[in-house]
Amino acid sequence: MRLVVLGWGNDARGDDALGPALLDRIAAAWPDLPIVDDYQLQIEHALDLVDVDCALFIDAGKGTPAPFAFSRLAPKRDATHSTHALSPEAVLDVYSQVRGEAPPPAFALCVRGESFELGEGLSRDGVERLEAAWKFVQRLMAERSVEAWDKLARQSAPLARVSA
Repeated sequence: MRLVVLGWGNDARGDDALGPALLDRIAAAWPDLPIVDDYQLQIEHALDLVDVDCALFIDAGKGTPAPFAFSRLAPKRDATHSTHALSPEAVLDVYSQVRGEAPPPAFALCVRGESFELGEGLSRDGVERLEAAWKFVQRLMAERSVEAWDKLARQSAPLARVSA
């Protein structure tokens, strides 16, 4: 499966660093896997989905079930389409508009964060949740298929769409 992993966050804002920290681990474990790391999602990220079989979006979120939530995504035009920062669903919608076709299957892994203040490091809870998310990512990579991930997403709690 040709997979791309997109993550975002700010390592200078406490638990907002959960996404980039997880991306660093993924890049070290699977160096040939395409990784897209940014402060926020933008319309240009729709182009990162071209010629892939699946996309995994990784972020930290407030109000997300602890330790993390994993879900299947669908394209959705939302209020973020006219801003500089997009939701993963809006990126999928941009892909559909630009390419004139359905985007590849996509999933979200949102790790619950507690503190997002400027200048803070990861919270104690954030460190524990990062470890839980890392174990889950290892499982995802061991079972790398859309069907397996769909099954895991159905077993997970619904993703709270409340990002940091």
